[in-house]
Amino acid sequence: MNMGQEDLMNTAEDVADQFLRVTKQYLPHLARLCLISTFLEDGIRMWFQWNEQRDYIEATWNCGYFLATCFVLLNLIGQLGGCVLILSRNFVQYACFGLFGIIALQTVAYSILWDLKFLMRNLALGGGLLLLLAESRSEGKSMFAGVPSMGESSPKQYMQLGGRVLLVLMFMTLLHFDSSFFSILQNMVGTALIILVAIGFKTKLAALTLVVWLLAINFYFNAFWTIPAYKPMHDFLKYDFFQTTSVIGGLLLVVALGPGGVSMDEKKKEW
Repeated sequence: MNMGQEDLMNTAEDVADQFLRVTKQYLPHLARLCLISTFLEDGIRMWFQWNEQRDYIEATWNCGYFLATCFVLLNLIGQLGGCVLILSRNFVQYACFGLFGIIALQTVAYSILWDLKFLMRNLALGGGLLLLLAESRSEGKSMFAGVPSMGESSPKQYMQLGGRVLLVLMFMTLLHFDSSFFSILQNMVGTALIILVAIGFKTKLAALTLVVWLLAINFYFNAFWTIPAYKPMHDFLKYDFFQTTSVIGGLLLVVALGPGGVSMDEKKKEW
């Protein structure tokens, strides 16, 4: 890296640090709200589309009226209940495990397992929950200041690593394999940024850049409010919009909390 590039990188990091100083009190709250948004929207949708969801599950799995109703009810209560617990910071770890279960259940029930794009997005959503789980462990330990901890090899560090790696799967679904200059440039920059987040190098700056990039893509390509509600594309774009918003929430947690102990940023401090 030459001097000009290094100066540009330092300037960008200074801007990111300034942003963090200004928003540090609000960023974790915003990150959690964004992260649970897809579960909140889906739980509300289960209520308003109760009959449609039940009939779909009954017809797809031939499981009968009762089991299909239980599926919809479990999704509604599990998602809305988990969102309330996370936002109120009560039993956050149990809420995260419950939402992990909802992701796994929907992956099977809606045959997402065989759709690579949706599977990768669900895994990215799981990465966001892993980061939230790591944050809740951090808060729990802070209540016992002075008590010896397990140090940098604690499970929290590996949760943060796993969360970062899973989060970047979202961006793999956004790559466009065509020969236009804009697509090639977007793929190169996007790939560089997701690698930086995954290995934990210049993590906060890379994650913040991805947040801005993903926000722009989300509002441009997933503008469901421009499509009449009766058209199937409205629900499809709405689903995509809130899933993307949840991944943005996970990235904001990376920005707020840092990459954790298993990262190049942390190892640099030892060099």
